[in-house]
Amino acid sequence: MFQFNLNEQFSKTAGQFTEAAANVNRLALANVEKTFGLHMAALEENIHAAFAFAGELVDVRDAEALKAVWPKGLQVARANVERSLGAAQEAFAHTLKTHEAIGALAKDQFEQAGAQVKAEVEKAAKASAKAAK
Repeated sequence: MFQFNLNEQFSKTAGQFTEAAANVNRLALANVEKTFGLHMAALEENIHAAFAFAGELVDVRDAEALKAVWPKGLQVARANVERSLGAAQEAFAHTLKTHEAIGALAKDQFEQAGAQVKAEVEKAAKASAKAAK
C-alpha cells in the first residue's frame, strides 16, 4: 500500500518557501537601496544648487540686482524640480522591474509546487493501480 509521507513533503515545501521569501526580501531591499540612493543624490544636488543661489542672493543690494538674479532663481527652482521628478521616475521604473522579478519568482514557485503535486498524484495513482491488481 502507498504511504504518504507528510513530514517530508512539508519540509520540502517549507524549504522552498523560505528560499523564495529570502529572494523576495533580497530584491526588495536592493530596490529600496537603489531608490533611496537616487533620491539622496537628487536632494544633494538640489541643496547644493539652492545654497549656491542663496549665496548670490545675499550679494543683492538693490532692486536692479534683484531683477538680474531673479531669472537665475527660477532656473534653479526648475532644475531642482526636474531633477527630483527624474529621480522619482527612475525609482518608479526600477521598482517596476523589481516587482516583475518578484512576480516571476512567485510564478516559478507555483509551477514547482504544481509539478510536485502532479508527480505525487501520478505516484499515488500508479501505486493504487498496482495494489488493485
